[in-house]
Amino acid sequence: MAKSNKKVVRVESTGDAETTSSKEPVWTPTAESKSKAGRFRIIAAVLWVLALGTEAFAIFWLLRQKPFETWHLILLIGLIVVIGILASVGSVLWKKANRFDPASKQDKVRFFVQNQLGAIITILAFLPLIIMIFLNKDMDGKQKGIAGGIAIVVGLVAVLAFGVDWNAPSQEAYAQDTDAVVFLTGADEVTWTKSGSVYHLCQDASAVNKDSADGQIFVGTTQEAVAAGKSRLTKQLSQEVKECGIDPQKLVDWENQSVTPPTP
Repeated sequence: MAKSNKKVVRVESTGDAETTSSKEPVWTPTAESKSKAGRFRIIAAVLWVLALGTEAFAIFWLLRQKPFETWHLILLIGLIVVIGILASVGSVLWKKANRFDPASKQDKVRFFVQNQLGAIITILAFLPLIIMIFLNKDMDGKQKGIAGGIAIVVGLVAVLAFGVDWNAPSQEAYAQDTDAVVFLTGADEVTWTKSGSVYHLCQDASAVNKDSADGQIFVGTTQEAVAAGKSRLTKQLSQEVKECGIDPQKLVDWENQSVTPPTP
């Protein structure tokens, strides 16, 4: 296809990938990625602490009010919603951090905890509160039904929609994408756009040549693409192999794993 008039920007990392010991992970983030992940995790932790603190206030003060009046119920519902928002936003930021700095599947416990921590914290922020609502002796049946029902619904949404990472990233998946790029193109160099969510095989890929507000195509390594927020290789490899002038047999060999890909 004909090249677009987009400006090509070659990306240079602000720091090298982190130096590791003999137990080197299969993929390591750049210093920029580590920094971004750290910031997101700190903010997520603060939000989770606020969510748990709000839960504690509801359990140890609000639910102990005698008699439990209508305004107490309204305040309780408001706190439930606040807990849900704090926990959900924290989970979203935590998952975003994991895309900059993923865990390795080699350590199964850490991999599970790191990727599902949002769901775990959210459960801790709701389950004790729900139990205490239904065990409360100062609330009538209607109040328990309203507050408990809302807490269950908000908690489930916060856990299932925002807390659980249904497509958890891993160092192994990132390394496999890097290996695929090197195998197909001969170098660890990819392209992406500011608005896109994935990276691509070359500057001639149609996906990076679509009109965009900034009119730029960024070029760099797969690690630099991840640091820019592009967490995986495009799935349109068949199309891009043709657009980039790559021998289609290479893609067949890669997919069939008949040739051992090099490690970059």
